[in-house]
Amino acid sequence: MPVNPQKHPCPDCTFCQWCSDERCELCLRKGSCCRKRLSQSEQIALYETVNRKDQTGCGSDETMDHVGAYDLKIIQPKNGYRFSLDPVLLSDFAGNGALKILDLGTGCGIIPLIMASKSANATVVGVEFQTEMASFARRNVAGNNLSDRVEIIESDIMSLKGRLEPEGFDLVISNPPYRKPGEGKTSPKAGRDLARHESTATLADFLAVAKRLVKPGGSVCMIYHPERLSELLAECLSIKLCPVRLQMVHGNYSLPARIFMVELIKGRKRALEVLPPIAVREPNYGENLQAGMRRER
Repeated sequence: MPVNPQKHPCPDCTFCQWCSDERCELCLRKGSCCRKRLSQSEQIALYETVNRKDQTGCGSDETMDHVGAYDLKIIQPKNGYRFSLDPVLLSDFAGNGALKILDLGTGCGIIPLIMASKSANATVVGVEFQTEMASFARRNVAGNNLSDRVEIIESDIMSLKGRLEPEGFDLVISNPPYRKPGEGKTSPKAGRDLARHESTATLADFLAVAKRLVKPGGSVCMIYHPERLSELLAECLSIKLCPVRLQMVHGNYSLPARIFMVELIKGRKRALEVLPPIAVREPNYGENLQAGMRRER
């Protein structure tokens, strides 16, 4: 049986990430996550059984993956950009209170689908500039029967003027590319580098667009790489977005943070709250994730 190094499902988790980054090692059933060590072939078979019961509507170069915590079925390319743990963490961090939500850089539509599933009263707009990924997002919205509350717009975020109402959203969410052009590893698989490396828009652009589209007193929630934390905070302060919550995400507590999540408020000054860190391979992972969730204000 061919071995695919990305297939490492963990039955202790309610979802599987398939991004092949190092932080995906949480699915290798190591440490506290491990009830029983599975061989790689057993893991592959388990994943197919648990997450791929229904492949109706998928092409030969696509997969349908089940996000169990939200009962969502997500069609994705087999070899292109695939969502990871990050948007799931960010969706939890952003909370449930917002009614009008915008996701900048939506990919396959995972964040709009989760946010709409969490709140029956929310309407969500997802913006994606890659044609193929925008098509996946629309199919996923339709396939999960959320077309009445989720809209997908194919557009570069720099071309949204006139398409979305300024200050029209309670919450703007974004999982923007972490890397500057030429930095970090590159992927030979179509779509992945565009999702990981800045191309048509920089971090400053994402922040500026988010500020323009969120209403006064509204929130901007982002997930990003710690190497650029100081850059993000400096840019936020320069455009008067106030950081109010910060949470670091680790593999385990002995390792440096791999990503962070931040909530920014437009037009209000508040003290920054640094939340308990999340270590995705530690026993208290769920408790600290819950502690970091945004509450209704």
